[in-house]
Amino acid sequence: MKLENPTGTALYSIEKAIKEYRKLAQKNISKVVKDITVDQCLILIILHDNKDIAQNELASLVFKDNASITRMIELMVKKEYLNRTIHHEDRRKFNLEVTDKGLKTLELIQPVIKKNRQTALDGLSLEEIALLDKTLNKIIINCKK
Repeated sequence: MKLENPTGTALYSIEKAIKEYRKLAQKNISKVVKDITVDQCLILIILHDNKDIAQNELASLVFKDNASITRMIELMVKKEYLNRTIHHEDRRKFNLEVTDKGLKTLELIQPVIKKNRQTALDGLSLEEIALLDKTLNKIIINCKK
């Protein structure tokens, strides 16, 4: 049985689109904030909007394992984007808070994120975007079966 060349499949195109978008996003974010990654920006946004989120939930939302999230949080604390304090009831847990530097970074990257999305979706109609979203969600559901 001859397998189809993986570079000619829709799934390959999805992967390539994601990688190209992340390169675009990182390039544009780096123009306004030099020392932060796309994933660290995602963490800032999620923590700003969900102050009591558990680390494993955070990891799931940014598609990382717990060890990677722990390393990223440690780095973000060192860079002063986040403050970490021990949970007052359970010393094994900790609370994360976006610092003033983190808040300023969020302000700086909001227009960049908007521009990145506009660039990536340029030329697509609202119907095409809705169909794309519906199709990708079907793939996600199929993969979780």
